Amino acid sequence: MKKQLSIQNRLSLIISLVIAFASAIMLVVLFLLWGYNNHYGKLLYNITTASEFNQEFKNTIDQRMYYYVIESRYSEGLPVDEVKAAQKLAGDLLVSTTEKDSYQAIESVVDLCLTLEEKIYQIEACPDYDDRMTQLENNIYVLTSLIEDYMYSYLYHEAVNLDSLQKTLKWQIFTEIAAVAVLTAALVAAALSYGIRLSRSITKPLEELCGRAREVSAGDLSVRAPIESDAFELRTLSEGMEHMIERLNEQMLQVQQKQESLRKTELALLQAQINPHFLYNTMDTIMWLIEAGKTQEAVEMVANLSSFFRHSLSRGRDVISLEEEEQHVRSYLQIQHVRYKDILSYKVDIDPSLSHALIPKLTLQPLVENALYHGIKLRRSMGLIEISGRRDGAEVLLEVKDNGVGMSRERLESLRCALDDGEQLGFGFSAVSQRLQLQFGREYGLRIESREGEGTTVTVRIPCVEKEADQK
Repeated sequence: MKKQLSIQNRLSLIISLVIAFASAIMLVVLFLLWGYNNHYGKLLYNITTASEFNQEFKNTIDQRMYYYVIESRYSEGLPVDEVKAAQKLAGDLLVSTTEKDSYQAIESVVDLCLTLEEKIYQIEACPDYDDRMTQLENNIYVLTSLIEDYMYSYLYHEAVNLDSLQKTLKWQIFTEIAAVAVLTAALVAAALSYGIRLSRSITKPLEELCGRAREVSAGDLSVRAPIESDAFELRTLSEGMEHMIERLNEQMLQVQQKQESLRKTELALLQAQINPHFLYNTMDTIMWLIEAGKTQEAVEMVANLSSFFRHSLSRGRDVISLEEEEQHVRSYLQIQHVRYKDILSYKVDIDPSLSHALIPKLTLQPLVENALYHGIKLRRSMGLIEISGRRDGAEVLLEVKDNGVGMSRERLESLRCALDDGEQLGFGFSAVSQRLQLQFGREYGLRIESREGEGTTVTVRIPCVEKEADQK
């Protein structure tokens, strides 16, 4: 295998090549002198030609087009001739321009003139005044401004090139020829000296960078000052490494904060599940069923209560399947239906194909609880809570809908604003919304619709992420 050269060896090779090509400098200098003179003539021609560009081009075109659009008595018709004149001037310059920046600028002028002419004819063909004004503001004004900017940019670049060339031509031809031999010798000496110093200035910082990389790979993520080097690339590499380490520390801190926030919100939701009033009322209902001889119904209620708390814990998992979440909310509704059977009916219709979709636990139950206590109970007559779920492209949409008392427009707007700002307005809504956005991103969460006297609908939008069939 061919031995790879180190950076120092490559630089030594470059120095050798510089020495080898030093003898060719004399011939190159003579050729460049001739090229400078030729280039100087072209630049002077370009600047002289570009100076003929109408300095009032933008104001003239904009004013004439404005008068034309508003059908002013001062209108002189469409300024097509002025645009074509500017286009012809730019086209002539395009032929003689060689510098990249200047060429791009004048090429842009040609293209923009063609576009401007098309937009002028579009305005002429447009009968509607509002549309013409819109096209004038969004097209004509913008295009004339761009044409003027690019033309001035062209003049600037050509002037800079001319100035640079003038400075170079200060040296007389005969002076350069006489100094070629001396310059060649000086070049060889300077190349040797500079090559040695450059080699050392690169290899030392590289060794420091390698040592820093080993420290980072070993787990040292402390941010340090970038290395000092005369090489811009090495300084940039060192600064980028330290910036990357700083960003990595920030990301790790954000992840920790996010996890802490999720844990706190989940703990608060779990504490809400173990609500003493809910538990006391449920136990009282079980005792009443037993005393009434309805042992089977009491057994079912105990089973539902057990299922409710079992799914609340979910063996410590933060995210569960939609099937498990549905079982959890069904247990809750069955318990509450026994207590409030005179005012509560419910319907659950979630697409079975979504049973493996993943969802943060304790998402639906707080919404159902809000629907019951703040919607159905205040209705004081038979109410209905409907829970539905469907797939919408790459997302899952879940709805909790009730026909309770609803809420006023002011209350609805304040609740929406609170959700957007992350404020604690109504624990169920705010906690669920916060957990969804921490888990999936700000673009997901809750949407609330309500009408006073008609009911409330809460829509949960999450990405459709499914667990493996054998995942527990």
